[in-house]
Amino acid sequence: MMPAYLRPTALDDALAALQRRPLTVLAGGTDFYPARVGAPLDDDVLDITALQSMRAIEEHADHWLIPALATWTDIVRADLPPWFDGLKLAAREIGGRQVQNAGTLCGNLCNASPAADGVPVLLSLDAEVELAALERRETMPLADFIRGNRATALAPDQLMVAVRVPKPRAKRARGHFLKLGARRYLVISIVMVAAALEADAAGRVVCAAVSVGACSPVARRLPALEQALVGRPCDAALGDAVTDAHMAPLAPVDDARGSAAYRLDAARTLTARTLAELGSMM
Repeated sequence: MMPAYLRPTALDDALAALQRRPLTVLAGGTDFYPARVGAPLDDDVLDITALQSMRAIEEHADHWLIPALATWTDIVRADLPPWFDGLKLAAREIGGRQVQNAGTLCGNLCNASPAADGVPVLLSLDAEVELAALERRETMPLADFIRGNRATALAPDQLMVAVRVPKPRAKRARGHFLKLGARRYLVISIVMVAAALEADAAGRVVCAAVSVGACSPVARRLPALEQALVGRPCDAALGDAVTDAHMAPLAPVDDARGSAAYRLDAARTLTARTLAELGSMM
């Protein structure tokens, strides 16, 4: 039997198809096709690229909405505040221009790779994901959605329709992102760090979020470090706040790109560098 290929033009039709049978959802295809090189394409595919209403990034009263078909290039080009600077930096380092033009943020999250560049940035922004099935919708924190290496909370009949990023409470708010790889571009991360800071009128940190990716089976926030940053002046000295103890939530892995010990040391160094740079920019 030939594999099925569906390309609906309405969201309800896509959700109805998912309710009827298991389907592999295709958005950008930048993970789907490379994983099947040299093998027959025998998946039953639900191609959602014709759902053009799910493309434009929207600003709402208390959040921004990044829909399922928003590409990395869309994110780079969007008129977004400095709160999204870290996400834009990550978007520029994902693959080459062709990948950025086709690949989607939501697809990156659903793929749930430990080295997914979008995950630590969105964790630092307290992002939530919106999931839809034909007869129900739900929103959950990204931290709850990604459950392990290539494992998520997405049910077979659900589609991730958007990412929701809440607005910061402070007027002075900015994000940042740094990535360590074997080379500058077109590389899978060894370690990556994202941070987001909010500051008061006196230039002191009132809220901090720091997350580390590619250093554990899932990206992790560093809550003890976040707490230690509150009240400090926003300057390059923020990097000096980082200690070995702050890295405790990480569970570094050994693989071909780096040993666990190297990753842990690199995570501390990159975290300090990220905070120093972000503090200087605030």
